[in-house]
Amino acid sequence: MAIVCGLTAGTWYYVTPKYTKVGYEPIQPVPFPHDIHVSQLGMDCRYCHSFVEVAAHSNVPNTQTCMACHQQVQKDNPKLEPVRMSWKTGEPVQWVWIHRLPDYVFYNHAAHVNRGISCASCHGQINHMPIVSDAKPMSMAWCLECHRHPENFLRPEDQITNLDWKPADVSPAEFVAKYGQPKDAREDWSKKKRLTQQEIGQTLKERWNIQPTENCQTCHR
Repeated sequence: MAIVCGLTAGTWYYVTPKYTKVGYEPIQPVPFPHDIHVSQLGMDCRYCHSFVEVAAHSNVPNTQTCMACHQQVQKDNPKLEPVRMSWKTGEPVQWVWIHRLPDYVFYNHAAHVNRGISCASCHGQINHMPIVSDAKPMSMAWCLECHRHPENFLRPEDQITNLDWKPADVSPAEFVAKYGQPKDAREDWSKKKRLTQQEIGQTLKERWNIQPTENCQTCHR
């Protein structure tokens, strides 16, 4: 009976908004508006999340990163008091974890962003969010959909942090000159008016030899 109750409680916990519910939007100690910082000010995701290309786990920016700007900009804004207090005391701001996976799931950020998976694929159009919320379910079925059909999600590596990127932005001639095209393509794609997501993705999948696995040990270690 205890085992059944434990399994039930565990299952219930891992389907709460913290893990799978799209729209989970907790209140943060500091209301950080991504839409202003990214879309209006043009800040790159990697300025704050500086480890994303080299580490398995993406970092939350430390107070020093915030204060690099806010010692001068909006320095008296009362909303930034937790940041200023953190700067004085050395204690980190207690951010609420939003995009959280269960402890039994391993996800390597660097492996994905270095091979054509954009921040937007998992986090949505975060550059237009005044308040960050869960935009994707991040369930196992959702992850496997990408592993089974990566061509539907891959994009050029220099567009990973361009969260408004779309396939229509790609110049077929420039793309083919840089990445080539699939070996079984029946026409010269460089002469096309535009390329589809599947054509772009299939080219990159072949070029980078992307073969995502589906076995359990890939994510459950």
